[in-house]
Amino acid sequence: MTINAILSSATDRLADAVRTATRSWSAAPGGKVPFLALASAGSAGGGGARAAAAPKGFVVDLGSDIGTAAWWRGLGSLTAMTAVLGWVALSPAKLPVFAAPALDDQQFAALDSVSIAPLSQGGHMGPAAAPTALVQPLAEAPERPRLELVAELREIDSFGAALRRAGVSNTDSAAAADLIAPHIDIAALQPGTEFALVLGRRPGKGKPRPLEELSFRAAFDLRLDLVRGKDGELRARPVPIRIDETPLRISGMVGDSLYKSARANGVSSRVVANFIRAMSPRLNFQRNVYASDRYDIVVEHKVAETGEEQTGDLLYARVEGNGKDLEIARWEVDGEANYFLPDGRSIKEGFSTTPVPGARLSSGFGLRRHPILKSSRMHKGLDYAAWSGTAIQATAPGTVIFAGRNGGYGNQVRIRHNNGIVTSYSHMKGFASGIRSGASVKQGEKVGFVGTTGLSTGPHLHYEVHVNGRAVDPRGQDLPTGLELAGSDLAAFKRKLEDLRAITPRESDVELNKI
Repeated sequence: MTINAILSSATDRLADAVRTATRSWSAAPGGKVPFLALASAGSAGGGGARAAAAPKGFVVDLGSDIGTAAWWRGLGSLTAMTAVLGWVALSPAKLPVFAAPALDDQQFAALDSVSIAPLSQGGHMGPAAAPTALVQPLAEAPERPRLELVAELREIDSFGAALRRAGVSNTDSAAAADLIAPHIDIAALQPGTEFALVLGRRPGKGKPRPLEELSFRAAFDLRLDLVRGKDGELRARPVPIRIDETPLRISGMVGDSLYKSARANGVSSRVVANFIRAMSPRLNFQRNVYASDRYDIVVEHKVAETGEEQTGDLLYARVEGNGKDLEIARWEVDGEANYFLPDGRSIKEGFSTTPVPGARLSSGFGLRRHPILKSSRMHKGLDYAAWSGTAIQATAPGTVIFAGRNGGYGNQVRIRHNNGIVTSYSHMKGFASGIRSGASVKQGEKVGFVGTTGLSTGPHLHYEVHVNGRAVDPRGQDLPTGLELAGSDLAAFKRKLEDLRAITPRESDVELNKI
């Protein structure tokens, strides 16, 4: 059965239902007509006469006369119409499908020539065509007349090797090195240095490109340019870079950790280490520095006009609070830099207060019960507890007279100083490079590393001081003092100190970039 036949049958049944309902409503007592109209029933304000008139469309009121024949006929008609509409909605008529005509090879090729497709999927730039008489074959592929590239100096490298990797000839590399040598030490160039190169046109087939230009940062305050002139000769042109060398001063509170506080204020770890090392001869950072103390640091600071920043040596340092005020400044004596107090005395009192800066004093000088031998014995030195591998420093300049294994002392170094004084460093993990019998050491120079060799219960340094062959307590012994400025040197030092004090502190959010 087709859809047209179904719709025709449904229409006939609806017409019969309308005629039957109309006759039933006409015979109803009082002429009362149910209200629901599926067709247009007019406006609701038509009055009682209009409601009593015969309906203009099919009218069904399933809310009244329930159970009568008219009611059942209305329900059946409504159900039938709903079913028909649902069937039509769910089973739409199929539209005719027109198949595209098949293309032959010639038609497909013509269509493909004007289509657009990715190159990875076989796309091309139009139909292929045979060359005309205007097309002439090239004897060789053309080259770019000018190449701009960058060469970088590697960790294990040389200036010439870096240029040759970029395509510079041996002749030009050697010529460039000769031109640069009067301005800087080429061997001192740091790994990572970049050379901006320009290579010109080859003079002939198979020959290297000539070096036309070379430019690089030769130093923090210097750029070197090499340019080939019209006469074909390379010439060096130094380009100075203006530098602001105003020292940098940073101040802050010690807080939980002086190291963390200084690092948070932008001070590099190297400068913080120098600060602690310079102050340690007079200040025990482990025991005598508190969270409420304040610190000042002034360091060499350079700012190039190109924006780079560079920090150098510690120039000034101060720690104050809780009854202490230690202030030092850097000054050179006979070409050697030292740190001095405001009155001109060296911060190094001949002997440093500790061979391991920042370490904890775990055992003092005197009679004690030996932790391993379990008997009372004289403890002839001081014990400093520290992590295994921590550096140990010579407390004064001198000559190494022993470096090796010494029974219960484990690995030991003994150093002879002036005035009949000998210091020893025991239980070390190992010796620093160059530490052997007969070697000269400076104050603060590394001699070994904290360990637990020999009769030891854990990583620590056993430090002894002997004066004329007798062991003494380093904390109570009047050991020789260090340098002291006088005369014109002292006056010049004090003027420098006032200049450093007058430097304005920088904001705490500084970031120090290092080259």
